[in-house]
Amino acid sequence: MSGTLVTVEQAAEQLKLHPKTVIRYIRQGRLPATRIGKAYRIERARLDEFAGVTSGHTDAGRAVRTTCIVDIPHTTREDAARITTVLNAAAMTGDAATSPLQIDTAFDPLAGSLKVVLIGSPSDAARLLDMLHLLLDSRP
Repeated sequence: MSGTLVTVEQAAEQLKLHPKTVIRYIRQGRLPATRIGKAYRIERARLDEFAGVTSGHTDAGRAVRTTCIVDIPHTTREDAARITTVLNAAAMTGDAATSPLQIDTAFDPLAGSLKVVLIGSPSDAARLLDMLHLLLDSRP
């Protein structure tokens, strides 16, 4: 790790947010940080990038992101919980250099369907869709 590190409180002050909001962003993977003991430290460059502070880079250097929506019919509450847990665990793997993969799920008990929304790089989304396909094939 190179560069200046800032505390959650310093980041919150720069972003004009409450420190708990910054911690929530870190836990959601929206703001890359390193845990040192019980505290988080954020690289100044990552914080500036998150805040939208320009550093001389153009938009051409930004990573491509994709959004996928998957509708899974005939799903029980237990299957929905299992699928959600596995996908969220898989999305949390990676390092600080990898752009975060965001997953949101919604289970409709009346319709018996689960909707999965994936936002991430095309290659990460493809890997997660392959994993989802394997999960669905293993259902009885």
